Amino acid sequence: MTTTEPAESIETPAAGRDAAAGRGAAAERGAAPSTADAAKAALEAARDHLLGLQSPEGWWKGELQTNVTMDAEDLLLRQFLGVRTDEDTREAARWIRSQQAADGTWANFHGGPPELSTTVEAYVALRLAGDPPDAGHMLRAAAHIRDAGGVPATRVFTRFWLAMFGLWPWDELPVVPPELMFLPPWFPLNVYDFGCWARQTIVPLTVVGALRPVRPLPFGLDELRAPGARVPGARAPGAKPRRGLPGWDEAFGALDKALHVYERHVRDRRPARALRRAALRRAGEWIIARQEPDGSWGGIQPPWVYSLLALNLLGYDLDHPVMRRGLAGLDRFTIRDGTGRRLEACQSPVWDTVLAMNALADAGLPAGHPALERAAEWVIREEVKGPGDWSVRRPGLPPGGWAFEFDNDCYPDTDDTAEAVLALGRVAHPQAGPAIERGLRWMAGMASRDGGFAAFDADNTRALCRKLPFCDFGEVIDPPSADVTAHVVEALCAQGMADSTAVRRAVVWLLKAQEPDGSWFGRWGANHVYGTGSVVPALIAAGVRPGKPAIRRAVSWLERHQRDDGGWGEDLRSYRDPAWIGRGVSTPSQTAWALLALLAAGERGGTSPAVDRGVAWLTAHQRPDGTWDEDHFTGTGFPGDFYINYHLYRLVFPVSALGRYLKESGSP
Repeated sequence: MTTTEPAESIETPAAGRDAAAGRGAAAERGAAPSTADAAKAALEAARDHLLGLQSPEGWWKGELQTNVTMDAEDLLLRQFLGVRTDEDTREAARWIRSQQAADGTWANFHGGPPELSTTVEAYVALRLAGDPPDAGHMLRAAAHIRDAGGVPATRVFTRFWLAMFGLWPWDELPVVPPELMFLPPWFPLNVYDFGCWARQTIVPLTVVGALRPVRPLPFGLDELRAPGARVPGARAPGAKPRRGLPGWDEAFGALDKALHVYERHVRDRRPARALRRAALRRAGEWIIARQEPDGSWGGIQPPWVYSLLALNLLGYDLDHPVMRRGLAGLDRFTIRDGTGRRLEACQSPVWDTVLAMNALADAGLPAGHPALERAAEWVIREEVKGPGDWSVRRPGLPPGGWAFEFDNDCYPDTDDTAEAVLALGRVAHPQAGPAIERGLRWMAGMASRDGGFAAFDADNTRALCRKLPFCDFGEVIDPPSADVTAHVVEALCAQGMADSTAVRRAVVWLLKAQEPDGSWFGRWGANHVYGTGSVVPALIAAGVRPGKPAIRRAVSWLERHQRDDGGWGEDLRSYRDPAWIGRGVSTPSQTAWALLALLAAGERGGTSPAVDRGVAWLTAHQRPDGTWDEDHFTGTGFPGDFYINYHLYRLVFPVSALGRYLKESGSP
């Protein structure tokens, strides 16, 4: 892979302001005589700030920021259900406008390029809010949409929303029939072949797509039609059949045509209608069985909104308890402040809490510290003790582990479980031991056949799912990844299981997964910096010696990609464009990830210029209140498509890195 610097500049005025603010904060603390002294002062301030963010119940939760499609789709959902209010609309529109770029577009992450589907959904939401199409910001948005190909060039999910309001023909959308519910788990393309997030989204969408509702809006979108663009429903000019042996695209295109024919049979023939009614009934029961106590589905936005739509279309009115809980639960995910009203796509209290616990332990808090004890008490109560969809692939495995959210009992994940095991192992709590044992047993049992670990399911690797015409946005399967596998290895080793079969097989998997350049790909964080920062500490914990070639190549990769300012950063465009791998504006979380890997590999302050410069970057950019600014997104939902700014990452990971730096340097 090429790692040359992208042609465009990655320095921004905001980065310069951040640096100036950091220097000012350092000056307020006074000039430190050494890197270690500066690191100690920075750690104390960051530790105190982190402690001050803990809730009385013991948990931590930072905002989980994504993009404006969450807010646009929330308004469209409320319009469809007839519950949209003027206040909600006004405040959401204010937030959406605040995120618009000067060229009229919206991006999927801070500093990212224009994204067509996001721009279309934001535009429609603002039209719904009453923004006139001849307003300047709307004219700029419409011009970009036309230049980019108009509505026909958007992703399927965007056109799905438009179809519900009569702005796109249902016949021009891929078909995913609810009869999918009858496929057994061993049959290709059954619902359990999809990752849990995709599965929970696709099932309700089969209902919506089968019932094809149209609830018109009081406006059209003719102004978005690109010159010369094909009118929906018309035959594409010059289209010729492909010759030769069909590939997967042709095969699934033929399947989609057959499914469209089947849809016509459903309307015209009684046996097909009976099968369709049974399929819709089963889909509805499946959806209801997976609603969480807080009213959500999986604790994430896509299945939540589509489940509400599906159930409403199946006859559940807004007064039904399932619908009431679902709509009320959205309020808990809604943030209202001076910038407007915005919806979190998810919430991460378990993840944030166990990361904060591990960071504070790295910072030197004793095992019996009250903050850690309160957090442990809360984490233990959050343990998932019942079966979930993961049981389909591992039916004999006893339950255990932790999920990401406040309420998500159907979908614990190995990543949160690994960090929870690490955190509980560092506190003094009488109930921690049994919870750890259950978590270890469940986590080890979720290994895939190849020895690696995925987040939510085992052996969820059927790539055929990606070929469906419906699946043109986001990852839809959950194969093992280097970052998750590394976290599991680290947790198992911390509990004395370094010689276990699960760890040995996972280490082999990690070594095989190393990229030719020495890095590791990051599935759930940006990107190779995250993957490498996760894997190196895990391999060292598993007994791989720092001098081994795999570790030295990783160290060399990190050193080569350190920025001139001493930090590390990797732009999210690296998922699409290899020129961005390891390149980007320096951020606190990514700098900390690199430092955690270097320190684990035996690099030490005073002897490693890379470590000293990285620590100096953190201390120079710290805010006066002890935390850091981080506008750039460093979390990943779907590589290449959907990204996250975890607002607590900018604090917990620097605390861990500074704490470990001081411990390894022998500073008190």
